[in-house]
Formats: sequence, structure tokens, C-alpha cells
Amino acid sequence: MKSIGWIGVGIMGKPMVRNLQKAGYTLHIYARNREKVADVIQEGAIFHDTIGDCAQGRDAVITMVGFPKDVEEVYFAPGNILDRADPGTYLIDMTTTSPALAQRIFQQGRQRGLRVLDAPVTGGDIGARAGTLSILVGGEAADYQACRPLLAAMGTNLSHQGPAGCGQHAKLANQIMIAGTLSGLCEGLRYAQAKGLDGRKLLGALATGAAGSKQMDALGGKILAGDHAPGFFLKHFVKDMTLALGESRDSGLSLEVLGQVLENCRDLEERGLGDLGTQALMVHYRPEE
Repeated sequence: MKSIGWIGVGIMGKPMVRNLQKAGYTLHIYARNREKVADVIQEGAIFHDTIGDCAQGRDAVITMVGFPKDVEEVYFAPGNILDRADPGTYLIDMTTTSPALAQRIFQQGRQRGLRVLDAPVTGGDIGARAGTLSILVGGEAADYQACRPLLAAMGTNLSHQGPAGCGQHAKLANQIMIAGTLSGLCEGLRYAQAKGLDGRKLLGALATGAAGSKQMDALGGKILAGDHAPGFFLKHFVKDMTLALGESRDSGLSLEVLGQVLENCRDLEERGLGDLGTQALMVHYRPEE
């Protein structure tokens, strides 16, 4: 497995493409804006003007796009992945999307002789650059095993979660946990500031204690500095939490913390902050920013 098609070369996708290239894979890429991927083209990636051309003749096709509607388009639109990928090709969607959509891609792919995995990731842009992502995989176990070397070029914590759609369910559980952790971090820092504490000193004291978290490590300093540059877009977090809330309600669950954090983030998105990082949730608590 050497020839890889890649659709979606953004904040997460671009460093993942680079890590695959470093591991010796030949990358064929598609992006809506060629200028934005000129750097990886210069580094050896082969650019295609259409999704279908990018997908045809590859050992595996990987997608890392933004929203479920984008996943629908790249897989199901005429002339795109399902129409053009050769039988036997591995299709790996690494977008966080609907479990039902993952199952639909799996079913349609299997009818065409394609091998389909849903493999959303967690670890943010830092993990994408370092090649240390956690990759949560749904699909056939044999297909997961066949793709492990490919996935290992992008992540260090690989896990097969179950049949098609289970990778997406695992990622939604991850986002539910992050919602509570990130909001707790923002609230704790807001409290500390209101009481006159030194935020950086506080983070240093708490980071190795029970309140420590990956969210604190990655975003605590940025929150204190008012740095809202995206490592993971707020608008994508809203998308993920919306999916998680819908799936929870389908199962008769009432997840109050998730619902409240989603409401807060939606409010920020409506105020035009969706292209900021998730740490911009602090603006909800410091509206003067």
C-alpha cells in the first residue's frame, strides 16, 4: 500500500499528509484552492483537479473534510470517490461526522467492492504535526489491521472500536468529555482572575494535580494570553457537539453539561467567532474580549 489519495488538506490534513510523505507514501491530493496547498505540492504531493481523479488508481483514499455535507459530497456526488475508486481500495474517512453516514458509506462501499473505515482522530493540530494522534476506527477488523501501518504514520494510539460507525461514536464520546473539561478550565480561570490570582502561577500549580488535563496543557496559556488562533475550529466543535447531542437524544440520554456548552459555543459562533479556536469559549465568560 503506497499510493494514497487525500481529500481535505486543511489545518489537520496538511500535517497528516506530510507525515505520510515522510513515511514513504506517495500522496495524491485534491483541494478546492490549489494555492493553499502549494507548499505540499512543492514537497512532492501530486495535485489533481477533481476528486474522482484523485481517488482513481489508489491503494487507499483518505478524507479529512469539515462537515457531514462535505463528506456526503466527496463520497456520493457523481464522479467522486464511490464512483471512481477501484474495487479493493481502502476508503478511510477521518472526518468527525455522523455515525449513520459512516455506516452508509460502509454499506455503499461494500456493494462496490471497496473496504471502508471510519477513523476520526483526536489530538488537534499539535498531534497532527507530531504524528501522535489518537485514531478511533470503526469497520471490519481485518481492514483495520491491513491499514494499521498507514494509520501509524499519523498517530501513536490506534484502536479498533467496533463495526462501521463505532469510530464516530467513540469520537463523539471524546467530544462530550472535552466539552465538560474545556468549560471547567474556562470557568476555573475566570474565577481565579476575579479573585486576583496569577493565572500562570495557578496553571503551573494545578497542571500535575487532579485538575490537570490535555485541555489545560494545550489551551490554558492561550486562554490567559487571549490567543484565539485555531488549532481546532470552534465551528467544528459546535458541529461535533450537535452530532453528539442528537445521538444522545436518540438513545434517550439527557446530557445537561453537553447541552449547555453547545449553547454557549453556538452563541459565540452566531457572533462571528466560529473560525477561532475552541479556547475562544473563554469569551463567553469575558465578553469584553
